[in-house]
Amino acid sequence: MEPIRKHEGLVYPLNRANVDTDQIIPKQFLKRISRKGFGQFVFYNWRFDSKGELREDFSLNQPKYDGTSILVAGENFGCGSSREHAPWALQDYGFRVIIAPSYADIFYNNCTKNGILPVILTDDEVQTLIKNAETEKYQLTVDLEEKKVYDNKGFEASFDLDDYKREMLLNGWDDIAVTLTHAGKIDQFEAARD
Repeated sequence: MEPIRKHEGLVYPLNRANVDTDQIIPKQFLKRISRKGFGQFVFYNWRFDSKGELREDFSLNQPKYDGTSILVAGENFGCGSSREHAPWALQDYGFRVIIAPSYADIFYNNCTKNGILPVILTDDEVQTLIKNAETEKYQLTVDLEEKKVYDNKGFEASFDLDDYKREMLLNGWDDIAVTLTHAGKIDQFEAARD
């Protein structure tokens, strides 16, 4: 995984609560065996019409959100089924950070295990960010080392993240990489068993 220390990016506002994993990546696209290639299907039923054409009335399809890497959404983001494909799809699309007032637990954990930083801010803070991103091309900086979110217009908010998850994201480690940090001890144990 790619480490996240300080991420600056364009914000996409999804002013919806209870966005479930089937809305993030519909079930008919869960046939791949790799983590790659899911981004093209993110929010598929909102982004595309029944003929597979991009819908002009869905905001993510607007040119001002091209290259977006920070998603700001309503409460209970990632609810529904526990599919790990949802963070895979968001990451493959280009999102590195998600900001919301709350998340479904399994989705939240899947994000941190797959290199996406899920930030929790208050509903008022999230609504401020959404409003800013709806009215202009809006950039944010998310600093994981300092645990702060800020812009160049005076907005600043702090967030918390479990130390273990924070260390994994700062170093770009997944569960296997964390295990490999103990490779010396594992080798000693295995050698002692012979």
